[in-house]
Amino acid sequence: MLFGNGLLFVFVILEALFIRFKLKKELPIKELIMNLNSGHILLWVFRSLEVTAYAFIFHAFSLNWVSVLPYPVVWILAFLLWDFMFYWLHRTHHFWKLLWGIHVVHHEGEHFSLSLGIRNSWYSSLSSFPYFVVMAIIGIRPEIFVAVSSIHYTIQFYNHNHLVTTSGILDKFMVTPKHHRIHHGKNDPYLDKNFGGTLLIWDKLFGTFQLEDQSNPVQIGIAHPVDSNNPIYVNNVPFAEMLHHNYDFKSPKKEGIQLPNSILISGALTLFSMLLSFIFFQHSISTFHAYVLFFSVFLGTIANGLLLDGNNWGPKLWVITNIASPLYMLFTFHDTNFTFQIILSVFIMHGIATFYYLTSQSSENRNKKLS
Repeated sequence: MLFGNGLLFVFVILEALFIRFKLKKELPIKELIMNLNSGHILLWVFRSLEVTAYAFIFHAFSLNWVSVLPYPVVWILAFLLWDFMFYWLHRTHHFWKLLWGIHVVHHEGEHFSLSLGIRNSWYSSLSSFPYFVVMAIIGIRPEIFVAVSSIHYTIQFYNHNHLVTTSGILDKFMVTPKHHRIHHGKNDPYLDKNFGGTLLIWDKLFGTFQLEDQSNPVQIGIAHPVDSNNPIYVNNVPFAEMLHHNYDFKSPKKEGIQLPNSILISGALTLFSMLLSFIFFQHSISTFHAYVLFFSVFLGTIANGLLLDGNNWGPKLWVITNIASPLYMLFTFHDTNFTFQIILSVFIMHGIATFYYLTSQSSENRNKKLS
């Protein structure tokens, strides 16, 4: 899991660099950072719960219908069944208001790129489980379920590629970037089309397949996105609006210190490295230390979002999170390796650099007022 998530992280960075320096296109820096840190620490925990629940259903209620099939056939069946269930999962998340409140987080991104492929709601794994539980009941083993889902999610990550316009023969039978960018369209005739995850057959079979009309380019995003990069706000406002449909949820104020992109980008990369550390170390360190690491990444995610929004609390929480928590872990986590200590040290240095920038800005502002 660490290798896979780390590889996705590397590809996101490489694609962004290529777009900026090779294609000479401007990047929506804050949106890309939000995509990276849209709350994956909670998403990861809920994904673990999904797999745990799947394993429980398999061991307690499996009918073992597939046990009579050859092992390769079971894998093929699992691959096809997962994709079929994902199609309906995806389609219902667009038409049921409660489920759309979860899925809308993914669609609010307005820049089609690999980073959009990892922008998801905290709750996406929780709402996915009911669709895949049938696989456990018919007897598909948990390890096959995890492997097959990982393959499909990797393909879906590729499908958000900004650089690939055509995938050759794959465009004939698979969901590729050419097809999936249509799904992210907010203009007709692209609304609610191309729900498939890996194979095109489901969209073609159930009448939701759409090709792009070159005279009517796809416009990425949704009509009324949440004007915030704070993951707490982005992940929960859709539900708050459902409960208080007459209340106008205004955008968070953005009157605080605006940090330079160099600090925002380096902070996001460091924070995602901490997330990868949590994924790798959560089972090899004590339960208490795992909780400390979890809350450090979670608070860092919130602080990162506040920074992007220009909230005055953002810099304060970011400095505290980046200095106090890593220092505690550095001196008390004796069961970690050298790589993790390096990451903690970088996190601390970023907190110190941010603090230095803030104090220097305050000094400049005071001098301007005095002059």
